[in-house]
Amino acid sequence: MPGEDAPAWRVVWAARLGGWLVRLLGATWRYSVSYDEDVARSRADGNPIVFALWHGQLLPLLYHHRGQGVAVLISEHADGEIIARIATSLGYRTVRGSTSRGAARALIGLTRVIEDGGDLAVTPDGPRGPAKSFAPGAAIVAGRTGAPMIGAAVHVSGSWRLKSWDRFQIPRPFATICVSYSDAVYLERNSRHDSAETIETMQRAMSLAESRADGSRER
Repeated sequence: MPGEDAPAWRVVWAARLGGWLVRLLGATWRYSVSYDEDVARSRADGNPIVFALWHGQLLPLLYHHRGQGVAVLISEHADGEIIARIATSLGYRTVRGSTSRGAARALIGLTRVIEDGGDLAVTPDGPRGPAKSFAPGAAIVAGRTGAPMIGAAVHVSGSWRLKSWDRFQIPRPFATICVSYSDAVYLERNSRHDSAETIETMQRAMSLAESRADGSRER
């Protein structure tokens, strides 16, 4: 992908090509969904959700939740600009920044989305890892707003893996994708959202979503 100083035209064409490829592949994927009761309940009650997902599983989940008006946190570097344009073409809103760059502005933007009644999707191990390590940003937003945090994970029957830090996953054509969610996690507003105890709670939620997705392939 283009680096920090990639020409604007290259970013534009990479995003257009990427969006076309995602749609082409996604049209062949077959989804099954399980353990989404808390998602359905929160949406029926009009309560916004903070979704957490690992960066390496971003693509199949991005396609699955397309057109739902979810806001996604995207980093500000050139690669992030490509992802942001693809996400926007799939019906997402974007908040720019990360835990390492533009963090304060990103947290304000994420909090505002929840306060306005919108759902969020955050990759707590992005944009640079370590893979499957939970940075506190999603927990801070959930704690500040009282919104439930729900982990999302997938099991893919066949995929390509990039040689990147997150082993980014691209489902193969006609892959079966099992999507599962954790139970909703609510954080007390006066608790320390960056504490070891809170992070451990979030890690357990993500592990639960992953184990459910792995188990759902046998259902």
